[in-house]
Amino acid sequence: MKFSIELSCESSTEWIETVMKDFDSFLQDHANCERKASAMAMSFVAKYPDRLEIIPELIDTAVEELEHFRSVYELMEQRGIKLPAEMTQDMYVKQLIDHCRSGKTDRFLDRLLFASIIECRGAERFKMVADYLDEPSLKSFYKALWTSEAKHGNIFVKMALNYFEEKEVYDRLHALNEIEGQVLKSLPLKAALH
Repeated sequence: MKFSIELSCESSTEWIETVMKDFDSFLQDHANCERKASAMAMSFVAKYPDRLEIIPELIDTAVEELEHFRSVYELMEQRGIKLPAEMTQDMYVKQLIDHCRSGKTDRFLDRLLFASIIECRGAERFKMVADYLDEPSLKSFYKALWTSEAKHGNIFVKMALNYFEEKEVYDRLHALNEIEGQVLKSLPLKAALH
């Protein structure tokens, strides 16, 4: 069963063209996104230690995202690309989080659902990168990441369904999905995942 929903809008051709014009910067940003995704999964464990049903899957997700970071870093090393001196704030993620409700339970649901949407957007964009690349090893790498991110999109909705009614989850997921589309369209194009 697929737990996630279709994104409210597609990424633009201009985005993939921007990425391909500065692929080194894209790799640096991609590495940072994988580090942040691992930390985000573990932040759920830290903030919600009483949610025992999802902790093992959150840990598995954090480890998998960290393995993705290692893979991107190895790719960067092969190309002589260094990690950026600092991790800049991801305005896409910040604007999404700004739309989370404030009550502890509501915020928990919104954060899980935004995590799903972010992973689905990552999957969509990794597929675009894989489709655009000519180099077989890079094409294969991004195809594998696309599959993994799509799976993560499902995981976070499935986690939410442990604690909330299906109608509430999907109603809120649809609303947040529309917000994500608006946020995405409002951001300037850059050689970055978001």
